[in-house]
Amino acid sequence: MIGLLLMLNGLFVLLCLPTSLYYSEGDTYPILISSAINLNIGFMLWYFTRNHEKKLRQKDGYLIVALGWTALSISGSLPYMLSGAIPEFTSALFETVSGYTTTGSSVLNDIEGVHKGILLWRSLTQWIGGMGIIVLTVAILPILGVGGMQLFMAESPGPSTSKLHPRITETAKRLWYIYASITLVEVFALKLAGMEWYDAVNHSFATVSTGGFSTRNASIMAYNSPAIEYVISLFMFFGGINFTLFYLIIKFKFAEIVKNEEFRFYAGLVVITTIATTLSLLYLDLGPFEKSFRESLFMVISIVTTTGFATADYTTWGYFLTLAFFMLMFFGASAGSTSGGIKIVRHVLIAKNGMAELKRLLHPSAIIPVRYNGRAVEQKIIYNILAFFFIYLTVFIVGTVVMTFYGYDLLTAAGATISSLGNIGPGIGGVGPAHNFAAFPESAKVFLSFLMVLGRLELFTILLLFLPGFWART
Repeated sequence: MIGLLLMLNGLFVLLCLPTSLYYSEGDTYPILISSAINLNIGFMLWYFTRNHEKKLRQKDGYLIVALGWTALSISGSLPYMLSGAIPEFTSALFETVSGYTTTGSSVLNDIEGVHKGILLWRSLTQWIGGMGIIVLTVAILPILGVGGMQLFMAESPGPSTSKLHPRITETAKRLWYIYASITLVEVFALKLAGMEWYDAVNHSFATVSTGGFSTRNASIMAYNSPAIEYVISLFMFFGGINFTLFYLIIKFKFAEIVKNEEFRFYAGLVVITTIATTLSLLYLDLGPFEKSFRESLFMVISIVTTTGFATADYTTWGYFLTLAFFMLMFFGASAGSTSGGIKIVRHVLIAKNGMAELKRLLHPSAIIPVRYNGRAVEQKIIYNILAFFFIYLTVFIVGTVVMTFYGYDLLTAAGATISSLGNIGPGIGGVGPAHNFAAFPESAKVFLSFLMVLGRLELFTILLLFLPGFWART
């Protein structure tokens, strides 16, 4: 499986070759060599293990996903190092992990000085990681058979995975068709809004994946275009929707979308926080109404969906709004979307469980189930969500403490931790929208890279590997 993933990664690197040849900036050989290394190592791993049993247990799925992301992160660093864009391995690894996990944090101080073929690879890592390269493998390699479900469940974001088709390979294919179609539509929309084709492709990869890598040093602020900002706002919002809902749109089942509680809460959160932020900016007299509304809408969606694009620095909007945006970093968008974070469905169910507990105290003999979308939720799902909340907050606290050991102030330590764990990109303090992670120590970059993968794979997939029982023979 690792061999197949590396070969697939090598083919993806090769997709950047036409861009490299067109612009002739000197990154052709690094791209070719990186692709060749991936393809050769991947082929050897596959060749010597091709006749082994292909049926996977659930534990095998978790292990393959964890090892697969590790292998892809290391091999994906090659274009940066061989081209000289990021010569240090640790920094190149950080940038690659940030790409695959769709975090969007960067160590590049001069993005516009990097060769365009390498920047395309940078954006492509986010597009691959948005839906998940393991899911892509399941979609195009039916050789996995029954094992595909274990991989799909181990990697797909959210507390549950909705199947669009009884066969898991068909589900993965349909999700990727939807994903690719939305990306293609955004490319044309950005072109119509005034972007060049190259920038439109890169920003579409980074938007639909809710990744946030830009080809400009000032991110979306560099374009100074309301049309571009509104287009990206819309597609960031799309990226935060459960992709199974897009399938319902194709089937014209609009009533089911409206009834979906998570979607209603997600849309409501964006609307309410955008209005509140707009009113706050008007009160602070930071610009006219349209500009205040546009910046509020863009930044709220960017943070809620964990995309990380920026049209303004919210840390300069005062303590109240800085705190508000910090709180938004703990939400995330919908389960089954490309966004990171805790996910809204967990917030909805934890709130409903709290209300149910209050009612049970008033009526001890009553059976009061927690209902979601009109159906009773199994208690084991509630237990899973409670455990996730506890572990997530524990990791956040521990991560913040670790970052303070490096000498960072509390705001920067907390901002860097939640930015990485939630796959957000910008944080608060010294890692706000106007800063990056270039000056962080090498060991801190490795630690934050670990948090990115931990958050992208929803904690359990990685943490299970640290339990002695995981390695016991069964």
